[in-house]
Amino acid sequence: MTARASHAFTTSHPSSPPLDVHRGFSLVEVLVAIVVLSFGLLGMVGMQAFALQSNREARLQGQAAVLARELAEMMRGNKVVGADPSTANNFYLGTFTVGNLSMGANAAYCSGVNAINACASPPETAKAEMTDWLNRVNTELPSARVTICFDGAPYDSNGMPQWACTATGADEIAVIKIGWTRASTDRSQTGAGAIESAASNSPNIIFPVTSGNATSGT
Repeated sequence: MTARASHAFTTSHPSSPPLDVHRGFSLVEVLVAIVVLSFGLLGMVGMQAFALQSNREARLQGQAAVLARELAEMMRGNKVVGADPSTANNFYLGTFTVGNLSMGANAAYCSGVNAINACASPPETAKAEMTDWLNRVNTELPSARVTICFDGAPYDSNGMPQWACTATGADEIAVIKIGWTRASTDRSQTGAGAIESAASNSPNIIFPVTSGNATSGT
């Protein structure tokens, strides 16, 4: 091979690019990417926390509704007591506050599976059913509060549920009001303000004992 041919062969292929053409990511670019990724991860963590809180509240709401329905059915099955608007004779009625969610001196255990003697009268049955029911409410709902009464205005003028029971005569129906301590829906609240206590807030649910159950005869 001649010198001319050798020169033509070696120059027919492009030479290797300069070293400065092969560039990577600079430290600044890497840091910016990490910051952007961090903001994305923080957003995902916040969404996960909100989803967990929402699931918990939905579960508590469902449990409270089931408990209220159970009590309404118990009042339906014991109409002699359940339909009586007098708090002196109707042991289903009453206000049970946070920390005092029990029947106290009226507690009875004659309706349990292991009870030695069956309940002797409708009032005793009501006492036993409420004793068991309040115990389950206390177990399943955090710091719960309960009011069962005949109420003609369970909602205030703004349409919000209220604990107070208003006597209006013929329009009164038996209602079951249940509240519990939960996280505030106002995300701007912090500390104690981030907790909605059942002792100071309105009921979470109001369950009417309507026509067809315990109060159908009133």
